[in-house]
Amino acid sequence: MARHLITSALPYINGIKHLGNLVGSQLPADLYARYLRARGHEVMFICATDEHGTPAELAAAKTGEPVADYCARMHGEQSALARGFGLSFDHYGRSSSDRNRVLTQHFAGRLADAGYIAEVSEKQVYSVDDGRFLPDRYIEGTCPNCGYDKARGDQCENCTKQLDPTDLIDPRSAISGSTNLEVRETKHLYLRQSALKDRISAWIDSKTDWPILTTSIARKWLNDGEGLQDRGITRDLHWGVPVRRGDQPWPGMEGKVFYVWFDAPIEYIAATAEWADANGKTDADWRRWWRRDEGAEDVTYTQFMGKDNVPFHTLSFPATLIGSGEPWRMVDYIKSFNYLTYDGGQFSTSQGRGVFMDHALEILPADYWRWWLLSHAPESGDSEFTWENFQQSVNKDLADVLGNFVSRITKFCRSKFGETVPEGGSYGPEEAQLIEALTTRIRAYEATMQGIEVRKSAAELRAIWVLGNEYLQSAAPWSTFKTDPDRAAMQVRLGLNLIRLYAVLSAPFIPFAARAMLEAMGTADDRWPDDVAAALAALPAGHAFTVPDVLFAKITDEQRAEWEERFKGVRQ
Repeated sequence: MARHLITSALPYINGIKHLGNLVGSQLPADLYARYLRARGHEVMFICATDEHGTPAELAAAKTGEPVADYCARMHGEQSALARGFGLSFDHYGRSSSDRNRVLTQHFAGRLADAGYIAEVSEKQVYSVDDGRFLPDRYIEGTCPNCGYDKARGDQCENCTKQLDPTDLIDPRSAISGSTNLEVRETKHLYLRQSALKDRISAWIDSKTDWPILTTSIARKWLNDGEGLQDRGITRDLHWGVPVRRGDQPWPGMEGKVFYVWFDAPIEYIAATAEWADANGKTDADWRRWWRRDEGAEDVTYTQFMGKDNVPFHTLSFPATLIGSGEPWRMVDYIKSFNYLTYDGGQFSTSQGRGVFMDHALEILPADYWRWWLLSHAPESGDSEFTWENFQQSVNKDLADVLGNFVSRITKFCRSKFGETVPEGGSYGPEEAQLIEALTTRIRAYEATMQGIEVRKSAAELRAIWVLGNEYLQSAAPWSTFKTDPDRAAMQVRLGLNLIRLYAVLSAPFIPFAARAMLEAMGTADDRWPDDVAAALAALPAGHAFTVPDVLFAKITDEQRAEWEERFKGVRQ
């Protein structure tokens, strides 16, 4: 048994996440966590809501709620949706927690003591009417590149061009709409990433097994242009972790907070501490996952994220951990994903384009979405969600292959032998061939799952389902029964045991259907099939089962057309 720490990039608090967000981090992380648990490993699977920064304040202002109340409410909504999708976090924390405040201030103090933080005076936009400095995202105007009139001061969402607030035409405050803006001088803290470049570069070079997507992005930031730049870690905001040097005040930084990108990754550690608090554990229980000098030396740490988060996890967060001079567990493997596009365009949280997690669960059970998203995960390039492809995949893979197998064998058994596993007959060459083929496929499935090759794993699992269908079609127990009832009993007994086997193997992908299959088979035996022949004898003759409801209903053309129309525009 090994110990695995798994973290998923933190979803931002400002609203319900869309399917592209889900497949880019949380869902594949859950797949991996479920698989490792099924293989008997000790797993700590951590995520949290990312709650600080400008968008949270703006989102709260729109609803008229205090920002702390807004974040608490949205954390509840996101937690419920995570449960709805079967995301098996050991803890789903909050970056606004006391644990994260203390840890963030601790890291800042350690970095300052080591000489890795600089105080920098810089010019920033000040809104006279709002009485505050405006972070880049609080400034809106017309993009000088494409003419989009709602471009932000850091980036134009329409053409994606990186901007400075001073680039905008007719800039205005995103808070009040005021154009009464001035440029004033203010002081901020910068993390001296450039001073840590050589150590970060050597660390990245040592990760020879990382996906090319991950290392190519990291090296681009390390080496392009002037190379790795120092980065501001404070902001003139009200909502965030107050700037302190450890547990001491930081003269000159009164009223400022740490920038959200600095405190958010620290929440991985803090959320593990929150897990300890929530479960009556001690500090030693969470520190054994994170401190190499307190038990984390034997932990394998895997992170999951979309490619836009790679720079923070390959450069900035490692700079924080390395620069602290403390023996924190560094990530061993970063699984990054490209983007999921929606029907010829982009998913957009701000524009409400695409399918969002709440609406997805309103129209279909979670496993339909889990299967499609994971089997089409954007690993080697971007993937596109289309309703036609979704319908085809659900109907062919889930309904025709897996669901049909379960339905045929259980209904046939009930009609000829009743609702108990029949006895009689013994294996012949066909059954031996099936066991050999299953063994080969299951070992291949294990290899792709261990390697976090998500799409390949889905393909292997589907191939395992297909083997059962091919056997059933070839053996044809409904025909065998007429001439050799004992042999038909053996074929049915094998088929019922295949259902239990499929439930165990499929649980990382489709946990709700897997649970329904086990319940229908009247067993809680979810042992992994290290020995396939033994696994196919787990349900003995005389064992009672029930015929389950339809596992997966087919998506009709009418449903597809209705959903295409409903989700083509702005989120209602």
